[in-house]
Amino acid sequence: MNFERARRLLCQLQVAIREGVRKSRRQGTTRLSRVAAVTAADTIYVVDRISERVVLAWLEQHWPRTWPVELVMEGIEGEEIVTFPRGTPVRQTRWKLILDPIDGTRGLMYDKRSAWSLAGLAPQRGSKTTLADIQVAAMTELPTSKAGAVDQLSAVRGGGVRAVRTDLGTGRQRRFTPRPSRARDVGHGFASFAKFFPEGKAWLAEREEALWLALKVSGAGGGQPIFDDQYLSTGGQLSELLMGHDRFIADLRPMAFARLKLKPAAALPCHPYDICTALLAQEAGCIITAPDGKPLCVSLDTTSPVAWVGYANAALARRIGPALRRVLRAAK
Repeated sequence: MNFERARRLLCQLQVAIREGVRKSRRQGTTRLSRVAAVTAADTIYVVDRISERVVLAWLEQHWPRTWPVELVMEGIEGEEIVTFPRGTPVRQTRWKLILDPIDGTRGLMYDKRSAWSLAGLAPQRGSKTTLADIQVAAMTELPTSKAGAVDQLSAVRGGGVRAVRTDLGTGRQRRFTPRPSRARDVGHGFASFAKFFPEGKAWLAEREEALWLALKVSGAGGGQPIFDDQYLSTGGQLSELLMGHDRFIADLRPMAFARLKLKPAAALPCHPYDICTALLAQEAGCIITAPDGKPLCVSLDTTSPVAWVGYANAALARRIGPALRRVLRAAK
Protein backbone atom coordinates (compact mmCIF):
# COMPACT_ATOMS: atom_id res chain seq x y z
CA MET A 1 0.00 0.00 0.00
CA ASN A 2 1.02 3.58 -0.68
CA PHE A 3 0.62 4.84 2.89
CA GLU A 4 0.82 8.49 1.86
CA ARG A 5 -2.10 7.98 -0.52
CA ALA A 6 -3.98 6.17 2.24
CA ARG A 7 -3.42 9.14 4.57
CA ARG A 8 -4.85 11.51 1.98
CA LEU A 9 -7.85 9.24 1.44
CA LEU A 10 -8.66 9.15 5.15
CA CYS A 11 -8.46 12.94 5.27
CA GLN A 12 -10.76 13.27 2.26
CA LEU A 13 -13.25 10.85 3.80
CA GLN A 14 -13.35 12.89 6.98
CA VAL A 15 -13.86 16.14 5.10
CA ALA A 16 -16.91 14.51 3.49
CA ILE A 17 -18.15 13.52 6.94
CA ARG A 18 -17.57 17.03 8.26
CA GLU A 19 -19.48 18.66 5.45
CA GLY A 20 -22.31 16.11 5.72
CA VAL A 21 -22.67 16.85 9.43
CA ARG A 22 -22.56 20.62 8.87
CA LYS A 23 -25.29 20.34 6.24
CA SER A 24 -27.45 18.24 8.55
CA ARG A 25 -27.56 21.05 11.10
CA ARG A 26 -30.28 22.65 9.02
CA GLN A 27 -32.59 19.91 10.30
CA GLY A 28 -32.34 21.31 13.83
CA THR A 29 -30.83 20.07 17.08
CA THR A 30 -34.00 18.35 18.28
CA ARG A 31 -34.12 15.89 15.39
CA LEU A 32 -30.37 15.23 15.38
CA SER A 33 -30.38 14.37 19.08
CA ARG A 34 -33.09 11.71 18.81
CA VAL A 35 -32.03 8.15 19.64
CA ALA A 36 -31.91 6.06 16.46
CA ALA A 37 -30.72 2.79 18.01
CA VAL A 38 -29.03 1.25 21.04
CA THR A 39 -26.25 -1.24 20.28
CA ALA A 40 -23.86 -3.33 22.34
CA ALA A 41 -21.27 -0.58 21.83
CA ASP A 42 -23.15 2.67 22.32
CA THR A 43 -26.29 4.70 21.80
CA ILE A 44 -26.74 5.74 18.16
CA TYR A 45 -28.32 9.14 17.49
CA VAL A 46 -29.85 10.48 14.27
CA VAL A 47 -26.74 12.57 13.57
CA ASP A 48 -24.65 9.36 13.77
CA ARG A 49 -26.85 7.72 11.14
CA ILE A 50 -26.26 10.68 8.82
CA SER A 51 -22.46 10.35 9.14
CA GLU A 52 -22.62 6.57 8.63
CA ARG A 53 -24.42 7.00 5.32
CA VAL A 54 -21.74 9.44 4.19
CA VAL A 55 -19.02 6.91 5.11
CA LEU A 56 -20.57 4.00 3.21
CA ALA A 57 -21.28 6.07 0.10
CA TRP A 58 -17.79 7.62 0.08
CA LEU A 59 -15.98 4.30 0.50
CA GLU A 60 -18.13 2.72 -2.21
CA GLN A 61 -17.14 5.47 -4.63
CA HIS A 62 -13.55 6.31 -3.69
CA TRP A 63 -11.80 3.44 -1.89
CA PRO A 64 -9.26 1.75 -4.23
CA ARG A 65 -10.49 -1.62 -5.44
CA THR A 66 -6.92 -2.93 -5.29
CA TRP A 67 -6.87 -2.36 -1.51
CA PRO A 68 -9.65 -4.69 -0.27
CA VAL A 69 -10.57 -3.55 3.24
CA GLU A 70 -12.79 -4.56 6.12
CA LEU A 71 -14.68 -1.68 7.75
CA VAL A 72 -15.01 -1.69 11.55
CA MET A 73 -17.58 0.87 12.65
CA GLU A 74 -20.28 0.83 15.30
CA GLY A 75 -23.95 0.81 14.45
CA ILE A 76 -23.84 -0.02 10.73
CA GLU A 77 -27.55 -0.29 10.10
CA GLY A 78 -28.66 -3.78 9.08
CA GLU A 79 -25.12 -5.07 8.49
CA GLU A 80 -22.59 -6.97 10.59
CA ILE A 81 -19.69 -7.30 8.17
CA VAL A 82 -18.88 -4.62 5.60
CA THR A 83 -16.02 -4.83 3.12
CA PHE A 84 -14.90 -2.80 0.13
CA PRO A 85 -15.14 -3.60 -2.70
CA ARG A 86 -18.61 -4.65 -1.54
CA GLY A 87 -19.02 -8.37 -1.05
CA THR A 88 -15.30 -9.14 -0.68
CA PRO A 89 -14.90 -12.02 1.81
CA VAL A 90 -13.13 -10.83 4.96
CA ARG A 91 -10.45 -13.48 4.48
CA GLN A 92 -9.55 -11.81 1.17
CA THR A 93 -9.19 -8.29 2.59
CA ARG A 94 -5.70 -6.95 3.12
CA TRP A 95 -6.55 -4.04 5.45
CA LYS A 96 -8.77 -3.23 8.38
CA LEU A 97 -10.20 0.29 8.65
CA ILE A 98 -11.60 1.31 12.01
CA LEU A 99 -13.75 4.42 12.12
CA ASP A 100 -15.62 6.59 14.55
CA PRO A 101 -17.40 9.03 12.22
CA ILE A 102 -18.43 11.25 15.15
CA ASP A 103 -16.56 10.99 18.43
CA GLY A 104 -18.21 13.45 20.77
CA THR A 105 -21.74 13.18 19.41
CA ARG A 106 -23.39 14.40 22.59
CA GLY A 107 -21.43 17.63 22.76
CA LEU A 108 -21.82 18.31 19.05
CA MET A 109 -25.53 17.67 18.71
CA TYR A 110 -26.22 20.22 21.45
CA ASP A 111 -23.71 22.62 19.86
CA LYS A 112 -21.58 22.70 23.02
CA ARG A 113 -18.15 21.61 21.78
CA SER A 114 -16.45 20.24 18.68
CA ALA A 115 -16.59 16.52 18.00
CA TRP A 116 -13.95 14.64 15.98
CA SER A 117 -14.04 12.15 13.15
CA LEU A 118 -11.48 9.39 13.77
CA ALA A 119 -9.90 6.76 11.51
CA GLY A 120 -7.12 4.19 11.76
CA LEU A 121 -5.86 1.77 9.11
CA ALA A 122 -4.02 -1.47 9.91
CA PRO A 123 -2.84 -4.55 7.99
CA GLN A 124 -5.48 -7.27 8.19
CA ARG A 125 -4.60 -9.89 10.80
CA GLY A 126 -8.13 -11.03 11.50
CA SER A 127 -9.08 -11.08 15.16
CA LYS A 128 -5.41 -10.58 16.03
CA THR A 129 -5.38 -7.04 14.58
CA THR A 130 -4.88 -4.54 17.41
CA LEU A 131 -4.51 -0.84 18.03
CA ALA A 132 -0.73 -1.35 17.92
CA ASP A 133 -0.99 -2.43 14.27
CA ILE A 134 -2.40 0.88 13.00
CA GLN A 135 -0.09 2.38 10.38
CA VAL A 136 -2.13 5.37 9.17
CA ALA A 137 -4.45 7.59 11.19
CA ALA A 138 -6.41 10.79 10.76
CA MET A 139 -8.70 12.93 12.87
CA THR A 140 -10.80 15.86 11.68
CA GLU A 141 -12.62 18.41 13.78
CA LEU A 142 -16.41 18.57 13.47
CA PRO A 143 -17.18 22.13 14.55
CA THR A 144 -19.96 23.82 16.43
CA SER A 145 -22.17 26.20 14.47
CA LYS A 146 -20.25 29.31 15.53
CA ALA A 147 -16.76 27.99 14.75
CA GLY A 148 -14.69 29.88 12.20
CA ALA A 149 -11.93 27.31 11.64
CA VAL A 150 -11.33 23.58 12.00
CA ASP A 151 -8.27 21.37 12.41
CA GLN A 152 -7.28 18.14 10.72
CA LEU A 153 -4.36 15.97 11.85
CA SER A 154 -2.99 12.89 10.12
CA ALA A 155 0.05 10.66 10.15
CA VAL A 156 1.80 7.65 8.71
CA ARG A 157 3.67 5.72 11.39
CA GLY A 158 7.22 7.04 11.64
CA GLY A 159 6.52 10.13 9.53
CA GLY A 160 5.39 12.66 12.12
CA VAL A 161 2.10 14.52 12.31
CA ARG A 162 0.68 16.66 9.52
CA ALA A 163 -1.74 19.32 10.69
CA VAL A 164 -3.91 21.69 8.67
CA ARG A 165 -6.25 24.45 9.82
CA THR A 166 -9.08 25.38 7.46
CA ASP A 167 -10.97 28.68 7.50
CA LEU A 168 -14.62 27.70 7.18
CA GLY A 169 -15.52 31.03 5.64
CA THR A 170 -12.93 31.16 2.85
CA GLY A 171 -11.79 27.55 2.59
CA ARG A 172 -8.18 28.66 2.91
CA GLN A 173 -5.81 26.25 4.59
CA ARG A 174 -2.56 26.66 6.46
CA ARG A 175 -0.18 24.11 7.87
CA PHE A 176 0.81 24.22 11.52
CA THR A 177 2.85 22.09 13.90
CA PRO A 178 1.14 20.63 16.99
CA ARG A 179 3.27 21.20 20.07
CA PRO A 180 2.46 19.12 23.16
CA SER A 181 3.36 20.62 26.50
CA ARG A 182 6.99 20.32 27.57
CA ALA A 183 6.14 20.86 31.24
CA ARG A 184 7.73 18.42 33.66
CA ASP A 185 4.91 18.60 36.22
CA VAL A 186 1.17 19.27 36.24
CA GLY A 187 1.06 22.27 38.59
CA HIS A 188 -1.09 25.11 37.18
CA GLY A 189 -1.93 22.88 34.23
CA PHE A 190 -4.78 20.68 33.03
CA ALA A 191 -4.63 17.02 34.10
CA SER A 192 -7.80 14.95 34.22
CA PHE A 193 -9.37 11.58 34.93
CA ALA A 194 -12.26 10.86 32.57
CA LYS A 195 -15.44 10.54 34.62
CA PHE A 196 -18.22 11.67 32.33
CA PHE A 197 -21.11 9.63 33.70
CA PRO A 198 -22.40 8.76 37.18
CA GLU A 199 -21.22 5.14 36.89
CA GLY A 200 -17.91 4.71 38.69
CA LYS A 201 -17.39 8.43 39.22
CA ALA A 202 -16.68 8.17 42.97
CA TRP A 203 -14.12 5.37 42.48
CA LEU A 204 -12.34 7.33 39.76
CA ALA A 205 -12.30 10.55 41.79
CA GLU A 206 -10.77 8.70 44.74
CA ARG A 207 -7.97 7.36 42.52
CA GLU A 208 -7.42 10.83 41.08
CA GLU A 209 -7.12 12.46 44.50
CA ALA A 210 -4.84 9.66 45.72
CA LEU A 211 -2.50 10.18 42.77
CA TRP A 212 -2.08 13.89 43.30
CA LEU A 213 -1.57 13.43 47.03
CA ALA A 214 1.04 10.74 46.37
CA LEU A 215 2.91 13.12 44.07
CA LYS A 216 2.45 16.02 46.51
CA VAL A 217 1.25 18.26 43.73
CA SER A 218 -2.31 19.04 44.89
CA GLY A 219 -3.15 22.08 46.93
CA ALA A 220 -4.05 19.87 49.88
CA GLY A 221 -0.61 18.30 49.70
CA GLY A 222 1.12 21.66 49.75
CA GLY A 223 1.62 21.77 45.99
CA GLN A 224 0.13 23.79 43.16
CA PRO A 225 -3.43 23.65 41.82
CA ILE A 226 -4.37 21.25 39.02
CA PHE A 227 -7.21 21.97 36.60
CA ASP A 228 -9.77 19.40 35.43
CA ASP A 229 -11.45 19.36 32.01
CA GLN A 230 -14.06 16.79 30.99
CA TYR A 231 -13.98 16.77 27.17
CA LEU A 232 -16.61 14.17 26.29
CA SER A 233 -14.65 12.84 23.32
CA THR A 234 -11.56 10.65 23.34
CA GLY A 235 -10.45 12.24 20.08
CA GLY A 236 -10.97 15.63 21.70
CA GLN A 237 -8.83 14.59 24.65
CA LEU A 238 -6.04 13.49 22.32
CA SER A 239 -6.29 16.83 20.49
CA GLU A 240 -5.85 18.65 23.80
CA LEU A 241 -2.66 16.68 24.46
CA LEU A 242 -1.41 17.32 20.92
CA MET A 243 -2.09 21.05 21.08
CA GLY A 244 -0.33 21.58 24.40
CA HIS A 245 -3.52 22.30 26.34
CA ASP A 246 -3.49 19.20 28.58
CA ARG A 247 -0.54 17.52 30.27
CA PHE A 248 -2.09 14.28 31.47
CA ILE A 249 -5.29 12.32 30.84
CA ALA A 250 -6.36 9.01 32.32
CA ASP A 251 -9.42 7.10 31.16
CA LEU A 252 -9.72 4.29 33.68
CA ARG A 253 -13.46 3.76 33.35
CA PRO A 254 -13.19 0.05 32.39
CA MET A 255 -11.20 -0.57 35.58
CA ALA A 256 -13.82 1.20 37.67
CA PHE A 257 -16.64 -0.75 36.03
CA ALA A 258 -14.84 -4.04 36.64
CA ARG A 259 -14.18 -3.20 40.31
CA LEU A 260 -17.79 -2.18 40.85
CA LYS A 261 -19.16 -5.05 38.72
CA LEU A 262 -20.93 -2.73 36.32
CA LYS A 263 -21.89 -3.81 32.82
CA PRO A 264 -19.60 -1.98 30.33
CA ALA A 265 -22.39 -1.64 27.76
CA ALA A 266 -24.53 0.31 30.23
CA ALA A 267 -21.62 2.39 31.52
CA LEU A 268 -20.26 3.47 28.09
CA PRO A 269 -16.48 2.98 28.31
CA CYS A 270 -13.89 3.97 25.70
CA HIS A 271 -13.78 1.53 22.77
CA PRO A 272 -11.06 0.82 20.19
CA TYR A 273 -12.65 3.14 17.63
CA ASP A 274 -12.51 5.99 20.17
CA ILE A 275 -8.75 5.67 20.67
CA CYS A 276 -7.79 4.60 17.13
CA THR A 277 -5.89 7.87 16.55
CA ALA A 278 -3.48 7.41 19.46
CA LEU A 279 -0.80 7.12 16.76
CA LEU A 280 -1.13 10.86 16.08
CA ALA A 281 -0.33 11.81 19.67
CA GLN A 282 2.57 9.35 19.72
CA GLU A 283 4.00 10.77 16.49
CA ALA A 284 3.95 14.21 18.13
CA GLY A 285 5.92 12.98 21.14
CA CYS A 286 3.12 12.17 23.58
CA ILE A 287 3.14 8.90 25.49
CA ILE A 288 -0.06 6.84 25.18
CA THR A 289 -0.19 3.53 27.05
CA ALA A 290 -2.39 1.15 28.99
CA PRO A 291 -2.60 2.03 32.71
CA ASP A 292 0.13 -0.52 33.46
CA GLY A 293 2.51 1.28 31.10
CA LYS A 294 2.33 -1.33 28.35
CA PRO A 295 1.33 -0.58 24.73
CA LEU A 296 -2.34 -0.52 23.80
CA CYS A 297 -2.93 -3.89 22.11
CA VAL A 298 -6.72 -4.15 22.19
CA SER A 299 -8.45 -5.82 19.25
CA LEU A 300 -9.90 -3.57 16.55
CA ASP A 301 -13.58 -4.15 17.29
CA THR A 302 -16.58 -2.14 18.43
CA THR A 303 -17.16 -3.57 21.89
CA SER A 304 -13.88 -4.11 23.79
CA PRO A 305 -13.48 -1.66 26.70
CA VAL A 306 -10.21 0.27 26.61
CA ALA A 307 -8.47 1.87 29.59
CA TRP A 308 -5.68 4.23 28.58
CA VAL A 309 -3.37 6.92 29.90
CA GLY A 310 -1.90 9.86 27.98
CA TYR A 311 1.11 11.99 28.93
CA ALA A 312 2.12 15.10 27.01
CA ASN A 313 5.79 14.06 27.10
CA ALA A 314 8.19 11.40 28.34
CA ALA A 315 9.21 13.40 31.43
CA LEU A 316 5.61 13.48 32.66
CA ALA A 317 5.26 9.76 31.95
CA ARG A 318 8.33 9.04 34.08
CA ARG A 319 7.05 11.26 36.88
CA ILE A 320 3.38 10.27 36.97
CA GLY A 321 3.31 6.71 35.60
CA PRO A 322 4.96 4.82 38.51
CA ALA A 323 2.86 6.68 41.08
CA LEU A 324 -0.33 5.96 39.15
CA ARG A 325 0.48 2.27 39.00
CA ARG A 326 1.10 2.19 42.76
CA VAL A 327 -2.22 3.92 43.40
CA LEU A 328 -4.05 1.43 41.20
CA ARG A 329 -2.41 -1.56 42.87
CA ALA A 330 -3.54 -0.24 46.25
CA ALA A 331 -7.12 0.38 45.08
CA LYS A 332 -9.88 -1.64 46.66
